[in-house]
Amino acid sequence: MIYNLDKINELAEGDNDFIMAVVGVFLEEVPQDLAELEEALTQKNFESVYKMAHKIKPNVDLLGMEDTRKLALNIETLGKKGETEEAEITRLVPMLKKDINQVISELRNDFSF
Repeated sequence: MIYNLDKINELAEGDNDFIMAVVGVFLEEVPQDLAELEEALTQKNFESVYKMAHKIKPNVDLLGMEDTRKLALNIETLGKKGETEEAEITRLVPMLKKDINQVISELRNDFSF
């Protein structure tokens, strides 16, 4: 398991509906954001690469995915620098995708989504 619910549990203060809502939003939004990130990279739109990595970062942080948050932050920073960092962004995005897809699978299993 590469996620933990410590931050969500702290925010939820025992409200299971809140936890389910946060997980549901993650499952709905993050795959779309990831697809947009990949498309932006394909189109060499580094401003969009930056924006999508920035959008993904707090979602993975909320699920305690520290390594994945660091990946998103790195992609975000490199996206700001633009085309000169294309090779490194291209190397990092599949790692981000792998982590996110693993968590999506775990969340669907753990929460019966």
